[in-house]
Amino acid sequence: MIRSDQHLVLVGMMGVGKTTAARVLADRLGRAVFDTDMVIETRSGSTVREIFAEQGEPKFRELESKVLAEALASPEPLVIAAAGGVVLSAANRAALADSGARVVWLCADPVNLVERVRGGGHRPLLDEDPAGTLQLMFREREALYREVADAIVLVDNRSISEVVEAVLR
Repeated sequence: MIRSDQHLVLVGMMGVGKTTAARVLADRLGRAVFDTDMVIETRSGSTVREIFAEQGEPKFRELESKVLAEALASPEPLVIAAAGGVVLSAANRAALADSGARVVWLCADPVNLVERVRGGGHRPLLDEDPAGTLQLMFREREALYREVADAIVLVDNRSISEVVEAVLR
């Protein structure tokens, strides 16, 4: 159960539905949404794709860590949609653990994510081989998502309403 004074953080692979679920959850819980990718884009004036192309993945990961720390430090309980790669950083994983936030891993089979991310031009890591890249990313990140998660919600073949209800349970 999510306490009223606790952040709710959604983690998971790109395309799993973190942003959509966060919006619905925030509405249900009467909280603000903090979407790390959107905050990065708004503040930098660049898309994720542009940041990757012009400044590289390390710069994006630096920005990602900074905005996650900011969100977790907020005195107001938020619904945080964390960027898919946020778990790659040991410091981010520690920050999630130390924050007292409720962390929910929205988990999907990478095969199902291929259709969800098709045409997603803002996802530069998927340019060459979306299916292969998603499989590889899942293998690399699965243990990290498990490490930070207080709960796991499977999203395959579920509506957004079903996902939200599962997160709230």
